[in-house]
Amino acid sequence: MLKEALYTGKILLFGEYGIIEDSMGLSIPYDPYSGILKFDAYDQSQVEYSNGELRKFLSFLKSNESALDVRFDLDAFEADLDKGLWFDSSIPQGFGVGSSGAIVAAVYDHYAINAVPAESNLTSAQLKRLKSTLGAMESHFHGKSSGLDPLICFLKLPILIKSKNSMGTVGIPVQGDGKGAIFLLNTGMTGKTQPLVNHFMERCKEEGFRTMLKKEFKKYNDAAIEAFLQKDVTPLLDNVKELSKVLLAHFKPMIPSVFHKLWKEGIDSNAYYLKLCGSGGGGFILGFTADYDHASEVLKDYDLNRIYTF
Repeated sequence: MLKEALYTGKILLFGEYGIIEDSMGLSIPYDPYSGILKFDAYDQSQVEYSNGELRKFLSFLKSNESALDVRFDLDAFEADLDKGLWFDSSIPQGFGVGSSGAIVAAVYDHYAINAVPAESNLTSAQLKRLKSTLGAMESHFHGKSSGLDPLICFLKLPILIKSKNSMGTVGIPVQGDGKGAIFLLNTGMTGKTQPLVNHFMERCKEEGFRTMLKKEFKKYNDAAIEAFLQKDVTPLLDNVKELSKVLLAHFKPMIPSVFHKLWKEGIDSNAYYLKLCGSGGGGFILGFTADYDHASEVLKDYDLNRIYTF
């Protein structure tokens, strides 16, 4: 008997790539997108595709279970797949909002033996271990995963990563009713995570790139998180602007080339500041602005969605 459990999408507000190198990270669940494991179906082609992808994941788990720090009831998983199990999801793939994370969370929740419960009072050590397990599972989809995405999709709670060894659930400030906002910009193209992560890891072998991460990226990223959690709008936007500059200068492969000009125009005009939403390469781009109405007018040719108001 399957649990009636929804697994939400997520948005990594801050920390893309940097969390791999010990910057802070802040990720929140994103309820408008979600997925659920189920048997009943309307679109048979969709069911067959999803069932086939889950079978590949099953094979991965069978081959790698000894390295996953958790045991699964893989016989039950396989039996359910034989009955037509599939993952019904509204989370767009390749858009940086947790499509694979939700699948990992669902499979872990349903089939892990002695799974960690999805509770808000988990210790930092429990969260770290759970994140590691989920990251090893998600490596099936991305080659390398921090585990943060499936952790958010599983817990459905905001997570603040302070360092590689310290993390916890965190309260997000209540939304305001001002002009400022955080928004999603839809690039209209899908991104592929694995080659971009591979590129980043190669760049991390360069001393100059690692120095930039520590002295520039980490500085502005961490300061922006602190300002956001304190609901301090001016330093939030100041630091996001600097972070946007760093991303444009050093993370160009992660930004679709057709958006390089738009990215710079936001910095130069101060109408909005853009940053990566997850690994980049397409999907959604995150935007920050002091005046959403003005920014949406400037960006009227693009599909925007306001996700937070301050």
